[in-house]
Amino acid sequence: MLGSGSAAAAEPWGPLAPPNPYLGPAGTSTMHGDAGSSDVTPLAGPGTGKVTVGATSLVSACPTLLQGSDSFVVALCTTMIGRNPTVHLIDTDGSGSSGSASGLGSSDLGSVAAGSTGGNSAGASLAELELPKGSLLGGVYAYLDNNDRLVAVDGERRLVRVGHHNSGGRWSLSVDESVDLSGVIAADDSVTGLAPDWAGNVWFATGAGRVGYVDAAGVARTVDLPAGERVENSISTSPTGTSVATTHALYELSAAPGQAPQVQWRAAYDRGSARKPGQLSWGTGSTPTYFGPVTGHEYVTIVDSADTTVSLLVYRVSDGQQVCHTPVLANGGPGSENSPIAIGSTVIVAGTYGYPYPAVPESAGPSVPASAPFAGGMTRVEVGSGGCTVLWDTDVKSSAVPHLSTADDTIYTVLRKGTGGATDGFAYAAINPATGAVMATADMPGSTLNDTIQMSGLITSEGDLIQGTLNGIVRVSRG
Repeated sequence: MLGSGSAAAAEPWGPLAPPNPYLGPAGTSTMHGDAGSSDVTPLAGPGTGKVTVGATSLVSACPTLLQGSDSFVVALCTTMIGRNPTVHLIDTDGSGSSGSASGLGSSDLGSVAAGSTGGNSAGASLAELELPKGSLLGGVYAYLDNNDRLVAVDGERRLVRVGHHNSGGRWSLSVDESVDLSGVIAADDSVTGLAPDWAGNVWFATGAGRVGYVDAAGVARTVDLPAGERVENSISTSPTGTSVATTHALYELSAAPGQAPQVQWRAAYDRGSARKPGQLSWGTGSTPTYFGPVTGHEYVTIVDSADTTVSLLVYRVSDGQQVCHTPVLANGGPGSENSPIAIGSTVIVAGTYGYPYPAVPESAGPSVPASAPFAGGMTRVEVGSGGCTVLWDTDVKSSAVPHLSTADDTIYTVLRKGTGGATDGFAYAAINPATGAVMATADMPGSTLNDTIQMSGLITSEGDLIQGTLNGIVRVSRG
C-alpha cells in the first residue's frame, strides 16, 4: 500500500551533537548514524510515493551498511556458511568498474507492492575482503572514519582500518592500518562496540566488560567494569564522554590525555529475571543514545528489561541523575533490542519482543519463555522539565532498526507482516513521527532469506533505503 495516511508535518527537532571530526559523513558513517547513536539522518529517504525495490544476494547477513564521502557503500557482512566477517564495497548506481568479487551482485528480486516497479538489483559488490572471525555475526559494529575507511576490531583482536582503492579500473579492499590489541584483550574475549571520541581516540568495549581507548600513537588504556557485567551492544561517544551499557547498568566514562578511562557514574537498571525472547542478551538491548534540546548531548537514554513492562530511562550526562523512568511499548511487547531514536527532546523506541532470531550469542543463555509471538510496538516520548510524556504508542511491527529523517520528517523501517512464522512477509514502511501512523508501505522480497532480523538500514545520499538481510541487501528507491 503506497501513499496511505497524511504527510508528516515538519517539526523543530532540536540539535544533534556537533559532528565528530573523526567520522565520515553525517548520518551514514555509523550503524546508528553518528557517534551518539541517534539513529537520525539529515538525508531524505524514498518517501511515500512510488518506489522501486531490488535485492542483491551476497550469501551473507549484512548488519552494518555505511556510506562514505565518495558515495560508495561499505558493508560489513557475515557469510551464511562459516560466519566469516567479510567487507564488501558496494556500487549502488552502477558507476564503478567490476571488481574482484565473483558470483556477487546477482538480483534476487521478490515481489513489490502495487504501484511499485521491480527488476533492479540493490547494487553490485565491486570487491570483498574477509576478516578473521570473532563473535556472533563476526562482530557487527564498525564505522567509517574521516578518510572513508572502515574501522573495526577483527577476530585476532586487531584494530583495523580497511580502505578501498582503484587500480586500472579494478577495485580492491585492504587493511591499510592495524593496531594489535591482544595485549589488552584476552584471547577468550572480543570487542562488541567501538566509536571515536572528539580527540581522535578510538573507544572500545569487550563482551567481558573491559572498556578502553586507543590513542593516535596506537597505545591502548583500559578499565574493567565489575565482574559478571557483560557488554552486548555497541557504545556511544559525545564531546564530553563515552556511554557503555552492560547487562546490569549504564556507565558514563571519560579519560584525560594519556590516562586510563575513569567511570564518572554508574546507574543500575531493572534487567528482569531472565533473557526475553526477541533479545540477544539478559539485560538492556539498547546501544546508549545521547541527545538533548540544548547541546544535543546533555542526556543519555536506554530501555530497561523489566519482566512485564519495560521503561525508557533518561539520565543527565553531567551527574547521572535520572530525568525520567517512563513505561513504553504498551501496545507491543515488553522488550527492545534496538537503540532508541533520539534528537532534541524526542525519543522513539521500537519493540522486538518475540522476534525469531536464527541465532543468539553463546553467552545469551535461555530465554523465558523459550519463545513468544513477535509483538513489535513503537512509542514516542517527549522529555521536558517536568519529566517525560508519552505522545503516542502503536503496535507497528518493525523488523529493523528505525531511522528518523529530519529532511523529510519521516521514520523509515521495515515491517514484518506476521508474528514470527516462516511465511511472514516484509515491507518497506514510511511512518509519520508526529502520530506514529504508517503513511506508506511497499512489499520487499518475502522469503526467510530476506529476513531483516532487526538490522539497521541506511538512508543514502541518493535518497535510497538500503537494508541488510540474512542473504544480502535490499534497496528501496524513489520512482
